[in-house]
Amino acid sequence: MASSAAAAAATDRIALVKAFDETRTGVRGLVESGVSAVPVIFRHPDPYTSVPLAPPGVSIPVVDLSLPAPLAAEAAAGAARDWGFFYLVNHHALVPSGFTAGLLAAVRAFNELPAAERAAHYGRSVDGGVSYSSNVDLYRSGAASWRDTIQVVLGPSRPDAERIPAACRAEVVGWDAHATVVARAVMALLCEGLGLRGETLEEASCLEGKLMVCHYYPVCPEPERTMGIVPHTDPGVLTVLAQDGVGGLQVKHTNEDGESYWVDAKPVPGALVINVGDLLQIMSNDKYKSVEHRVVMKSHEEARVSSAIFYNPGKRGDSVFYGPLPDLISSGNPPKYRNFTMSEFLGAFFKRDLASKALIEHFKI
Repeated sequence: MASSAAAAAATDRIALVKAFDETRTGVRGLVESGVSAVPVIFRHPDPYTSVPLAPPGVSIPVVDLSLPAPLAAEAAAGAARDWGFFYLVNHHALVPSGFTAGLLAAVRAFNELPAAERAAHYGRSVDGGVSYSSNVDLYRSGAASWRDTIQVVLGPSRPDAERIPAACRAEVVGWDAHATVVARAVMALLCEGLGLRGETLEEASCLEGKLMVCHYYPVCPEPERTMGIVPHTDPGVLTVLAQDGVGGLQVKHTNEDGESYWVDAKPVPGALVINVGDLLQIMSNDKYKSVEHRVVMKSHEEARVSSAIFYNPGKRGDSVFYGPLPDLISSGNPPKYRNFTMSEFLGAFFKRDLASKALIEHFKI
């Protein structure tokens, strides 16, 4: 009886998911329809009870690009080692003043177009390197999350720019260029923090594979019953994130006493958020760490908007292998991970659930 009930529930969920997806208007469409409760397919069982919130005053570190290069490298390396996340400030020489605010406003403008205009872009295939949909894992996850997403594959193959919604096309293309300058600078600092040449990660093609996701988290009638994004780690090398002032990003931190808690990565005016991905943890042979993070829903009257670019190696042939960087390996620091191709790495990623922690473990020696 229990198994038949579970099967019936699964069948019902598939039908509800399909009906939602076929509206082609995403979570924003639910809000426009006037929902007063979170639909069952978006409900997460006790989403905020497993790990406590951080004590007051705890915050992710800050890396200041106006510091002399050796001090900035030391700060970035310390943050990547101890937290896996940091705010990047005084990057104005790399990104024009006000650009990220314009980007986020353009993403918001697209998501707040009339439903029929958004629906014309909606779909799950990434034709031309571009898609707009709700929850990339909608049909695989146990519970959907409260967000809609524009996804643009920026490299190694370039997208068809005409497929990017016109409301944010110029800003998306511009953010690709500016964020890559930022990523290059941060990768150089992180390399120097490991005692390597600043060009090491760039020469390993780590700026060439790029995926941009522009998330829109609509106002939620019951923020305590759902999530914006479930706890997860990023699979790539480095993530560069711009977020608006609404907030909701939280980072899981374990202190020196082994206590874990969620830390609010509150919006800091003018700051970008940088985080280490699984691949960089592997390539650094665990010197840097990729940590779990999530987006919680807020009770604000305003939707949250963010835009992240995930950087990955662009060279993906069967004879190109990745693993711990050779210059970090010695008899006193043997490799903790085996080598692999990007095809194997990406295959392992797409076979796992978004909330799984198994990706790094898959490549451990």
